[in-house]
Amino acid sequence: MSEVAPVQRLKLLSANIQAGSSTRRYSDYATRSWSHVLPAGNKRVSLDAIARLAGTYDIVGLQEADPGSWRSGFTNQTHYLAERGGFGYWSHQPNRRVGAVASSANGLLSKVEPIEVVNHALPGRIGGRGVLLGRFGEGDTGLVIAVAHLSLGAQSRRSQLSFIAEVMQQYPNAVLMGDFNCTSDRPEMEILYRETRLQPPSCAVHTFPSWKPQRAIDHILVTSNLQCANMQAMPAAFSDHLALSTELIIPDAALRR
Repeated sequence: MSEVAPVQRLKLLSANIQAGSSTRRYSDYATRSWSHVLPAGNKRVSLDAIARLAGTYDIVGLQEADPGSWRSGFTNQTHYLAERGGFGYWSHQPNRRVGAVASSANGLLSKVEPIEVVNHALPGRIGGRGVLLGRFGEGDTGLVIAVAHLSLGAQSRRSQLSFIAEVMQQYPNAVLMGDFNCTSDRPEMEILYRETRLQPPSCAVHTFPSWKPQRAIDHILVTSNLQCANMQAMPAAFSDHLALSTELIIPDAALRR
């Protein structure tokens, strides 16, 4: 009888936190648009709720976390969530400015020490998108977790996914999570499935809009060497996206240092 390779389990969460702003209906995009550029609207209350959720996970990928502009009261929201959620390691990737008063970032929170974190700017018709990549094991077989927030336009997404595929194609134990702004069966997503070992999700979990989820546009994609269990959506305070969570089952060797 062959021996079963030892595995580890990590709880993952991906959340577009909308910089702590509140959106509970479509009309809020117009009537509460001020909350996206002004330091008001109980953002701290929202962040504390997100921290309580995030703190129950091992690794968290954030999108639309303010890195410390005027609208957040100059609070680096990734750092704030790391402290409140009990994460020993955190990194952020500022990538978009909204006028002179707001900024946005991808973030990575982890209770497992990464051996390397790399920021990549993504191509696109309008600049300001990126992918944040953390490595948690040595060599090409180590675990790699990437966080991205893709563009609204299909043409820009295609070029961004081509770039991500080139970055991630060598890794057999990899995760790509974030707000893709598209469903997993869009033609541009085939680039990932064709050029990397990332697999389409086994089921569509609707995450947008948070008050009446009808679209599965937030994803946690994993390579065929890994397994996901208990994929589900849950509120990320008052964001317009639900957070997406899963339990990741990985070969023990993927975390070897």
